[in-house]
Amino acid sequence: MALVRRWVASVVLPGLMALVMTGQSALGGDWPCYRGPNHNGISNETDWNSHWGPGGPKVLWEKSIGIGFATTAVAGGRAYNMGNGDKKTETVYCFDAQTGQELWKHSYPCPLLPNSYEGGSLSTPTVDGAKVYTLSKIGDLFCLDAATGKVLWHKQLDKDMGFKLPTWHFSSSALIAGDLLLLNMGAAGLALNKDTGEPIWQNGKGKCGYTTPVPFEMDGQPCLAIMSEVTLFAVRQTDGRQLWQYPWKTMYEINAADPVVIGHQMLITSGYKHGCALLEFNAAGAKKLWENKAMAMQINSPIVRDGFAYGFDENVFKCIKLQDGSAQWKDGSLGKGSLMMSADGRLIITSEKGELVIAKADSQKFNVVARAPILPKTKCWTSPVLANGRIYARNAAGKFVCVDVSGK
Repeated sequence: MALVRRWVASVVLPGLMALVMTGQSALGGDWPCYRGPNHNGISNETDWNSHWGPGGPKVLWEKSIGIGFATTAVAGGRAYNMGNGDKKTETVYCFDAQTGQELWKHSYPCPLLPNSYEGGSLSTPTVDGAKVYTLSKIGDLFCLDAATGKVLWHKQLDKDMGFKLPTWHFSSSALIAGDLLLLNMGAAGLALNKDTGEPIWQNGKGKCGYTTPVPFEMDGQPCLAIMSEVTLFAVRQTDGRQLWQYPWKTMYEINAADPVVIGHQMLITSGYKHGCALLEFNAAGAKKLWENKAMAMQINSPIVRDGFAYGFDENVFKCIKLQDGSAQWKDGSLGKGSLMMSADGRLIITSEKGELVIAKADSQKFNVVARAPILPKTKCWTSPVLANGRIYARNAAGKFVCVDVSGK
């Protein structure tokens, strides 16, 4: 593995490290990538309205974008999403974020490939300046002009580079860090030049996991947490060097929830009755602080605030104490849903019933502020997105909705 560029180190405040590593800005309320610019599912936005009254939030626009589970990326006044509309074609859509006007779309052959789920798109578009990056489930990696949808470059990672498809196909979203485009691909990650698509480093051609690389800092170095089929890897971002690994084998070899980094600790969780664990790490490796079955998240990642984690234990919503993993409360009214949070501690949840639910991050109880149906009663495993006073949500069937929470 050879690095073809020089890493220029910067001395920054710890709270800004993730933003510097990705080249993204959290200012302005944009949400340019999967789990947001801070890569933890938490928006910096706080000036938004969750007091809607009995009628629920105002629906600004809604679209049909095809079957899939891609979340929304929002940047520069545009909203991007993906879906499979005819069982053989996947489409990347770009909409005006305020009005819903379709600005462009880019379609390419891609089978639906249902397998114990509806199939369709899995990864989320990533916006970096004037470019947007998308990955299909069979390995079509596109760099598109964010304003026009023009293809700037394209690689077929399965055929062109020989990466093996995992059972449920590729689902990593792109992480942009400086000049690098990083993917959970192969045994423990892949880095390409974001401008050309040329390989920078790679860790084998084996089957990958279903998460997106998560950036973190260790001993002053930018690193990545990459979840493979059966192992959590920590690799150096600049050259892909594997620093340590921790075994994490799940039934069917499905690790789909991104690790959550909290200082020098990492919370990992997987579904299929596996559960969760808190690790403490340094350059020498990772050690388990505790492990239990209190929170087995199949798809989404937990949200951490003030020493507590909130998330879905399969189809039960729970709060657990980060210190020891003990369950604090549980609620079974949501089914198997998805979530994010704003920086003031308001959880934003979509339920399996198509409800938008706002709750305070409260370790004592499930403290609901508001709830209203915004989607049909069908599978809503895709995380909602809060950006610039609007919440975007979708279901597996492809109903895509934008609601106004600006309070204006």
